This record gives sequence, structure tokens and C-alpha cells, in this order.
Amino acid sequence: MTLDTAIFRFAGVMVLVSLALAHWVNPAFLWLTAFVGVNLIQSSFTGFCPAAMVFKKLGVRPGHSFK
Repeated sequence: MTLDTAIFRFAGVMVLVSLALAHWVNPAFLWLTAFVGVNLIQSSFTGFCPAAMVFKKLGVRPGHSFK
């Protein structure tokens, strides 16, 4: 698995988890969905993604999108 794949999977899981939490626990969890979306948008412009730094330190091999 490359860094790009790990980031996209992590973002997808976070969106689905936050939607499930908003449905079954508290609608305020939609803020987590918004945070993930905003982070995806800013990383598309800047190439900076905090999750990418964490995955790099965990030893996930580099991809093409995130530096």
C-alpha cells in the first residue's frame, strides 16, 4: 500500500465513521465530516496533509501525491 492509498482509505473511513456517529450518537459529529472535507481540499492545493506525515512515520512507502 502506498501513502496515497492509505490517505484516501483513511479519509473515506473517517467520513463514514463520522456519518454513522452523527446518525446514531449526536449530529455534532458532522463537524468531523466537515473537517475531513476541508483537509482534503486544502491538501489538494498545498500538498500538505498531517495524516500523510503520520503514515510516513509508521513506515508506509511513498506515493505520488503527498510529499
